[in-house]
Amino acid sequence: MPPSAPSIVLYQPEIPPNTGNIIRLCANTGSQLHLIEPLGFDLDDKKLRRAGLDYREFAAVQTWPDLDSFIAAHPDTRLLGLTTHGSTPYHEVIYQPSDALLFGPETRGLPPSIRDSLPAGQRLRVPMRKGSRSLNLSNTAALVLYEALRQLGFPALG
Repeated sequence: MPPSAPSIVLYQPEIPPNTGNIIRLCANTGSQLHLIEPLGFDLDDKKLRRAGLDYREFAAVQTWPDLDSFIAAHPDTRLLGLTTHGSTPYHEVIYQPSDALLFGPETRGLPPSIRDSLPAGQRLRVPMRKGSRSLNLSNTAALVLYEALRQLGFPALG
């Protein structure tokens, strides 16, 4: 069955509450969450559970040993990397249900090798004031996912 909403891919996430918040986001939007190892925490971490509340059972979460494994299993997926080094504002993209929103580790962002492997139009940025480093990972994931869902007509959401 084809996806009705873009998925979120967290590449080597480090901070449990951010991932917990994104689990909750995915549970409430029907988006799938993909976690690329190594993770900076255990999936049964207390902080992760607290941030995700009781939504973990309602979210589709899959762990992958590396990004290449995820890509091989999803050959028709367009990766959209969120990065402060991006050239395309996130709201200027035309989203597709099969897209995957790719986020790097909180302290480092997407590694240059991954970021540079994406076409310029797939390296997205969130506009911010000059001199700002970045927004919180879970806030950015929600912001971009909801723009994609808005464009797609909020599929399966009431």
